[in-house]
Amino acid sequence: MITRLFVLLFKLRGWKIVGTVPPEIKKAVVIAAPHTSNWDFVYALAIFRRCHLRVRYLIKKELNFFPLSILLKNTGAIAVDRSKKHNLTEDVISRFNEADELFITIAAEGTRKRVDKWRSGFYHAALGAHVPVLPGYLDFKRKEGGFGPPIYLTGNKAADMEKFKAFYADKTAKYPALFNLDAIRLD
Repeated sequence: MITRLFVLLFKLRGWKIVGTVPPEIKKAVVIAAPHTSNWDFVYALAIFRRCHLRVRYLIKKELNFFPLSILLKNTGAIAVDRSKKHNLTEDVISRFNEADELFITIAAEGTRKRVDKWRSGFYHAALGAHVPVLPGYLDFKRKEGGFGPPIYLTGNKAADMEKFKAFYADKTAKYPALFNLDAIRLD
């Protein structure tokens, strides 16, 4: 229900969807970038709904409180406790291995703030589950969002990350100063 409102906002504000998920892809890690605003969440859910994609996404467990928890649960949230040391990557890999179809969205930056490098969990989860990564995006300058071509990871982090860097090079965040193109790397 709430995602219908998100779709309406998306349309009324003149946004369009560019790129889709190839029909042969049934499982993938979807990167949400650039991620600098709470509007990213609203527009991403609108895109998923318009593309008829049932997507799961990771959120910090601190956001999982009533009544927000109802919205989050109904839109695919997976609450993550970041205060405890546990193997989230293995959990995500297990979810992929147990499912016939699964798309999990991860904000590779890990926050809406400017970062110096991307978090590596999305990379290790996709590599470990043998699923492609779909670069999802919102471009506030062009008022478009959608998906780039799937990226099949090779295990060569530097070469793989260059593909992401090339894809996101011309994307404009809601707050451009918070998106650091040079952060698209894994050390």
